Amino acid sequence: MLTKIAALSLASLLTACASPFFDVRRTEAVLPLSRAWVDNQIVEYVTTDISDPNMARMLGINYVPRLAGAVRSQSNQSIVERVYKFPNEEQISIFQSAPNPVGAKNDDKNYSPLWQVIQVRWKKPSVIQELKSEEALLAAQEREEVELENTNIVVNCPVIRSATGHKLKGVR
Repeated sequence: MLTKIAALSLASLLTACASPFFDVRRTEAVLPLSRAWVDNQIVEYVTTDISDPNMARMLGINYVPRLAGAVRSQSNQSIVERVYKFPNEEQISIFQSAPNPVGAKNDDKNYSPLWQVIQVRWKKPSVIQELKSEEALLAAQEREEVELENTNIVVNCPVIRSATGHKLKGVR
């Protein structure tokens, strides 16, 4: 009788492990795709983690408070890049860099998928235009058309596809 109960318990456990939530045969996941400007080119990326709890809830991604520590890195070389975010959604974000090319042959030593969020606010709504590079954004700042606000928010947004068609393995 104990052997029969043990066998039923084991069968029940194995059935639970084979549930659609934990199907070991599943080989891909679907994540929301976003786009950003880098040097007048659009790249595509996914967002998985952020150091701000409100933004994590809003975006439905992982809240990772430790990411904020990347801004306070003790080394001379920062492990974060800058992402310029337009909080009023006048346009898509601007990334400081992107892998070149996307994938294992990237030769851009400055690229990092960790981004420190810089908030961009237009000071003169009459001059709002789409900015497509960090250089164009900094020129707009010099002309006092925008103001930039550094935050301690860090977000993990790996670039998965470039404008030239290079993409990470498995990206469709």
